[in-house]
Amino acid sequence: MAHDPHGPQLPAARGTVSAAVRGYLAGSDALPAAETVALASAYGDDLQLALYLCYELHYRGFAGVAPDREWDPGLLRVRAALEHRFLTALREDTPVHDSVEDALAELLVEPVEGSGVSHFLAAEGELWQLREYAAQRSLYHLKEADPHAWVLPRLWGRAKAAMAAVEFDEWGGGRPDRVHARLFADLMTDLGLDTTYGRYLDAACAETLATVNLMSLFGLHRALRGALVGHFAAVEITSSPGSRRLAQAMRRADAGPAAVHFYDEHVEADAVHEQVVRHDVIGGLLDEEPHLAPDITFGLGATGHLEDRLAARLLSAWRSGESSLRTPLPDQEKAHIS
Repeated sequence: MAHDPHGPQLPAARGTVSAAVRGYLAGSDALPAAETVALASAYGDDLQLALYLCYELHYRGFAGVAPDREWDPGLLRVRAALEHRFLTALREDTPVHDSVEDALAELLVEPVEGSGVSHFLAAEGELWQLREYAAQRSLYHLKEADPHAWVLPRLWGRAKAAMAAVEFDEWGGGRPDRVHARLFADLMTDLGLDTTYGRYLDAACAETLATVNLMSLFGLHRALRGALVGHFAAVEITSSPGSRRLAQAMRRADAGPAAVHFYDEHVEADAVHEQVVRHDVIGGLLDEEPHLAPDITFGLGATGHLEDRLAARLLSAWRSGESSLRTPLPDQEKAHIS
């Protein structure tokens, strides 16, 4: 098997399961047993990193890892066991709504006094916290919209056309300088961060990995196409108000024009996308496949559940004056984390 010289470096393992998966990608013959996977914490560092390693093979892969590992039968069996553990926990822990309409209505109401990450950063966030937030989110934003593209071959009619239109916007409308992943790399540059794809995988917490893994889980399974549409709707509905607050935070911290522009762009674009996704993507899908309503609701709820877990992790660290990252940024000034 030829080794691919491109892609990010393999990250350090975070436990028995991720060590075995990492070792297998690096050339060993041993994979973790299903029994070992079943004992791993569903939301913990070990399982989430192992699952991330499996999923990343469907994106850009890793340096030194043979491209055909993407469809390695043994690795796919391990991935299935990891997914089962993760998905079972999500189904148990995700709040249940009676209907898609109820789940959407909950997201559409902005609390009078919000307490989430964007509220915190807008009101009192410091530059070092904005840099950490960008480093954490870079695992998704440097491939923004890519996981959702997997749903396109699984839709048709109005839902497919509307989803493709939104994705086209996310990819810059045909202009490479406006691709949202490019805009986020520009934001990172303003913040003095390394824009190399996958650079902050070692530093990112398990809660961040879970939010990215959720998109890949839903995207790679046709049976979960409704859940992926629900996830996409949750992201688009909450993006515009959250981006407005994050733009405010970037301005207040004098983070730079590209940092501000990324979120300004999402305030405008996602306000439109939210309408299209609700009325045409979800509406079109339900017209064609009304039996997918519970899956859409699950996708909406699971997204909120994991975002709440991530918010709790970030805010707990920052309010204690500590880094939210597993390893603080190399150039982070200690005076800012004290």
